[in-house]
Amino acid sequence: MAEVLVVGGGGREHALAWALAGSPEVTRVYVAPGNAGTVGPAGDGRAGLERVPLAADDLEGLAEFAAGRGVDLTVVGPEAPLAAGLADAFAARGLAVFGPRREAAQIEASKAFAKALMDEAGVPTARWRSFEREEEALAYLEEVPAPWVVKASGLAAGKGVLVSDDRGEVRDFVKGLFAGRFGVAGNRVIVEEFLSGPELSVFAVAAGEHFVLLPPARDYKRIYEGGRGPNTGGMGALAPVALDPGLLERVGREVIAPTLAALAARGAPYLGVLYAGLKLTSEGPKVLEFNARFGDPETQAVLPLLQSDLYRLLMDAVEGRPDAAPLETAGAALAVVLAAPGYPGEYPRGLVIEGLEEAEALSGVHVFHAGTERADGRVVTAGGRVLAVVGRADTPEQARTRAYAAVRRVRFEGMHHRRDIGTEVVG
Repeated sequence: MAEVLVVGGGGREHALAWALAGSPEVTRVYVAPGNAGTVGPAGDGRAGLERVPLAADDLEGLAEFAAGRGVDLTVVGPEAPLAAGLADAFAARGLAVFGPRREAAQIEASKAFAKALMDEAGVPTARWRSFEREEEALAYLEEVPAPWVVKASGLAAGKGVLVSDDRGEVRDFVKGLFAGRFGVAGNRVIVEEFLSGPELSVFAVAAGEHFVLLPPARDYKRIYEGGRGPNTGGMGALAPVALDPGLLERVGREVIAPTLAALAARGAPYLGVLYAGLKLTSEGPKVLEFNARFGDPETQAVLPLLQSDLYRLLMDAVEGRPDAAPLETAGAALAVVLAAPGYPGEYPRGLVIEGLEEAEALSGVHVFHAGTERADGRVVTAGGRVLAVVGRADTPEQARTRAYAAVRRVRFEGMHHRRDIGTEVVG
């Protein structure tokens, strides 16, 4: 029997822990540092969850814990520990870890690295330029038409991107990046061609050049209905997304396979989830970005669809054969993120959350905690994105109905959520 460690403390990590706890091979899932939801029985006869008071960036502490407890598999949620070399630290101790090593994780940690790799591999993506000097980036923006797409090359918690046709807004954003708005992430700035079309998130569980695709998802990034307002880490997600016949296979063939081959050719074979954020353009799918881990909140919608054993799938990947068994999925799921007042800007903490048990008692509903803690015996807010309320059913429409019925049961002061998750409005 196996024990698993999940690194991270958000909604993605709660969903991972919950799914891993459903494996008949798993007896305990540790979550470091976890949140108010990642403790105690996981429900439905699943293995128990236990919080570990270690930060996700405490590489040595996490490795020592895994070695000391004899953890059979560590699954890394956030990107920052991967970029810092967590998988390398674990591998040096002979510990099984699902997540790419530092060199391969550059595919998310450096957009310049990712774009160059895509060009090298012939992966379809937007035309781009990279700048290390503010004045050169601003001069280039004068030469190309609106709308403009500007990105910090480094990690910026999903907020280092601006798409705008307001020249003044774009210039201020570029100046802010070079002034250190996102720290060293903005030392290099990418300006891209604007792509039209709906977005799609595709996760590949990959090992070397072998991979299996999870159900495709769509997330909703803007804070307000209709795709308005500033970008967030994600306000909701739907999975699976109905696609034209053969499109998902085309993504695997034209995007995932050549990217994995290019990394292997560089001596940086990939182990982990390769997340392709795509635009479905009139010319076919093109890559907006790669991430080196499960997406949030897409994971909260994708994992409830799995009929396959997630622990066995990830262990097969660690052993170099993620495609060892057919992936079985069923139904549809929709996740609605409940956010704190003020998010994605400044927000209060410590707001008492009510109605959780009432929501979770509904059929087909999962409530995944993100920014939560316990105080005086009650669950309180501790982050910007507080909860992901997920409805699962046979159809997307039924899943949406279940999710929003559960949302209506949950309450905390100033709670904000989008009411159009799962509709045709995407953004």
